[in-house]
Amino acid sequence: MSAPGALLARYQGPGSGAGLLCRLALALVCGAYAIGAALGWGSARVALIMGDFGLAAAALVAAVSCFLYARARESRFRPAWLLFAVSSAMAACGNAVWGWYEVVLGREVPSPSAADFFFLCFGPPAIVGLLVLAKRPVTRAGWVCLALDSWLIGGSLLTLSWSLALAHTAHFQAESVAHAALSLAYPLLDIVLVSMVLALHFRRSSANRTAVNTAIAALAMTVLCDALFTSPLLRENYRSGQLLDAGWFAGSLLLAYAPWGARRAARRGQSAPYHRGTRNPGSRPISGSLSALTPYLAAAVCTLGILYNVVDGRRVDRVVIFTGCTVVLALVVRQGIMLVDNISLTQELAQKENHFRSLVQGSSDVIMIAAPTGVLRYVSPAASGVYGREAEELIGSELASLIHPEDLGGVVHEVRRFLAASPAQEPTTRIECRFRSGTGEWLNVESTVNRHQVGLIFNSRDVTERVRLQAQLQHNAEHDPLTDLPNRALFTARVRQTLGGRRPCDPGTAVLYIDLDGFKGVNDRLGHQAGDELLIQAARRLQESVRSGDTAARLGGDEFAALILGEGTRDQATRECQVHEIAERLRLTLSQPYRIDGNEVRVAASIGIAFAEAGVTHTDLMRNADLAMYRAKAGGKDRVELYAPQMQAEVIRRTEQATRLRTALHDGEFALLHQPVVSLTTGRVVSVAAQARWRSTQGILFTPAEFLRVTDTGDAQESVRTAELGRWLLEEAVEQAAERNRAGHEVPVTVRLSARRLVDKSLPLDSIEALLTRHGLPSGSLIIELADSDPRISFEELERRLVALRRLGVRIALDGFGSGYAAINALRRLPVDVLKLDRGLVEGVVESARLHKITSGLLRIACDLGMQSVADGVDVPEQVLALRAMGCTHAQGMAFSGPLDEYRLRRALVRGQFPVPGKEALPVLAGGPGGSLPVRHAGGNGSETITRPPMRSNSETPVPPA
Repeated sequence: MSAPGALLARYQGPGSGAGLLCRLALALVCGAYAIGAALGWGSARVALIMGDFGLAAAALVAAVSCFLYARARESRFRPAWLLFAVSSAMAACGNAVWGWYEVVLGREVPSPSAADFFFLCFGPPAIVGLLVLAKRPVTRAGWVCLALDSWLIGGSLLTLSWSLALAHTAHFQAESVAHAALSLAYPLLDIVLVSMVLALHFRRSSANRTAVNTAIAALAMTVLCDALFTSPLLRENYRSGQLLDAGWFAGSLLLAYAPWGARRAARRGQSAPYHRGTRNPGSRPISGSLSALTPYLAAAVCTLGILYNVVDGRRVDRVVIFTGCTVVLALVVRQGIMLVDNISLTQELAQKENHFRSLVQGSSDVIMIAAPTGVLRYVSPAASGVYGREAEELIGSELASLIHPEDLGGVVHEVRRFLAASPAQEPTTRIECRFRSGTGEWLNVESTVNRHQVGLIFNSRDVTERVRLQAQLQHNAEHDPLTDLPNRALFTARVRQTLGGRRPCDPGTAVLYIDLDGFKGVNDRLGHQAGDELLIQAARRLQESVRSGDTAARLGGDEFAALILGEGTRDQATRECQVHEIAERLRLTLSQPYRIDGNEVRVAASIGIAFAEAGVTHTDLMRNADLAMYRAKAGGKDRVELYAPQMQAEVIRRTEQATRLRTALHDGEFALLHQPVVSLTTGRVVSVAAQARWRSTQGILFTPAEFLRVTDTGDAQESVRTAELGRWLLEEAVEQAAERNRAGHEVPVTVRLSARRLVDKSLPLDSIEALLTRHGLPSGSLIIELADSDPRISFEELERRLVALRRLGVRIALDGFGSGYAAINALRRLPVDVLKLDRGLVEGVVESARLHKITSGLLRIACDLGMQSVADGVDVPEQVLALRAMGCTHAQGMAFSGPLDEYRLRRALVRGQFPVPGKEALPVLAGGPGGSLPVRHAGGNGSETITRPPMRSNSETPVPPA
């Protein structure tokens, strides 16, 4: 037995044991009743009780059982069990009435009586119930044949029984018409019931076979006992409680068991499809033969009845002659119907055979029948079109000789496994192999295999194009379409396979991550087509530089990778040196000039190396190589860097700080400070520059440059956090400026934004307009400093944005003027109101004559263009004097005041001005961070001695008092 079959057998064990227990209990009860009847029950009264009320109780049990089953089950057989319940109830009532006369009243049962009425009502419901249980004919001819078969059986039994007993009863024992009719009714109903039992025995429904068999057995036993009861010999000597009652008793209990036994069998069949599909192959031919011989056997019985009368020398009764003639006529009619049916079936079979032959002959698939020895017995004509070989050429050849030797073992194994499996569980199987064509090439063939009486049927089709397409799709899914190198998915799979192989901890295995430095510049200068050509050439160089067993891949963009397999060496230092030399050669190879469209293009390569170690997964190994590559780029590019554990620690530290920064942004840990912008002519505060500070847990305020530097990871999330910070800075600055304006301090506020941020679609113009309207900030009170001029930013889009902002009353300042190659271009094209000198120019304006001239020229440009000029980072009085002498109009820096909180800013605005060197001393702003410019008056000449304020690092600012 197969493993699934053994499991099913074990599963069915409890159910089969329960069914056997029920059958055993049924046999014991029936046996006990038979033994009691055979021994006379010990007394005449007990025999009468058991013979009457015992049979009534058994029939009542059958009625209740069938009724309960019919209520519990919803199926098309439900009316049959209801009819059996009615039939058994009639039998129970008849036996109860019989017992009333014999046991209660103590006298013989009259004839006829109510008991006879109930007994006669037993037959019709049982007959109709059998019809419901039977498999219904699908045609009218089938119904006619069923009726004829029933009459053949019933007529033959009537002929035989009439000749033996019924004629004598009808002619000699009939004292009255009612008594004669009653005497004939019992055997006639029994004959009808026997006829239905025999006729339906061969037509029982396969869906409820166990219930039909059990019900037929129960009714057959009842009919047999009725036949014995109506015989003259037993009828004269019958007394209640005799052994004949045991047959009726067993029939009732068997009918009570029939539906529930069928239910258990159905459950077993559902849980074991293997057993349901495997019957005894010899049972069907025998059953079919008996079903076909039934009409002839019935005619033979009828003939025996007639011959009995002739041999005995008695005159043949007219009933026998009439019944025999109708039986013969029914047999002739039935044979005629069967002959017509056979002719139509033969024609239909011929049509179907021609139909299937045409399907096979015209099918594009090749249909082959192979004998158990593997020799081809039939090949369809489609072989010439599919295999390029004629069907006659293939017939008689060995199937194994046509299959590719590399595929033959797998085909034989699959065929053996398929033949060993159950046909019910696995009717077909599928095999793919290479098949030799007439031209000698190998074709990919897919075959559906079915069992056949003389071997196997192969339904084969050519799938060569599909296999090629699948291989091409698989290649495209695993390779880069531009360079045809393995992509990230295939590279990751090979790294995983290498680490999980027979030498998973080979320390010589290394992964190289390669990034082309300067590739974006090639795209910007020469276009993306030139960049693609550079990538193709770089991929070719990379592929030629690695060994045949190694893997070179393109991960995306200008990032490449290489998997260098280990050699099993134990000297880790030597292996690291070898891989480092390979990486250096690869760096030099990739850094050689590229010839693209007649132009010589140069790029460099930054390479990171990571070695496989014990416990390192493929994900960790690739991540380590990536970290080493980024360290090489951060260290100056065009270099090779070996992974070290501290790189991962640095990444973790940056990630934690970035998370802390994001949390601080959402928890309101940022503070907004303002640095006054002072007029160098009057010393008055003309505007304030908003600056964000992050208050750490130690009470230190970090500048934007510092907290963005510690979280600089170079990813997209960083730009998102920068945008969030810029949005917060703009909203807070506008809100506080509006509050100061309502308090009477009408001083514009300057907010620094990058050019990329200004053209970003996440900051639409209507949001700025809505912000100004919501807080009621007057026109001209907001100045936006253009922080940088990224060459990748479209000047047209930036110009449109700035023009739209100016229409809203927002003034534009160009920050960092004097640095960057795009500053003059920005000044020429963009609508700028204020020029802000770069801090680098201001720091050296006193010491460097060259910077002095440059700064002076820039200030003249601003003056000629009618723009205000603001010097950023003015920290010492000497710078104030020099800038004012050059014509600079405004300045901000530690020479006047550091960034102030809102409280100190309002104090400064109340005072209104700061002391300017070279002018009359003004009151000192006490308490400002960094202090304002202290002034001491000298002796009698009235000159001023200016002391430099103490220098304070821009990295941190003490937290101002609240």
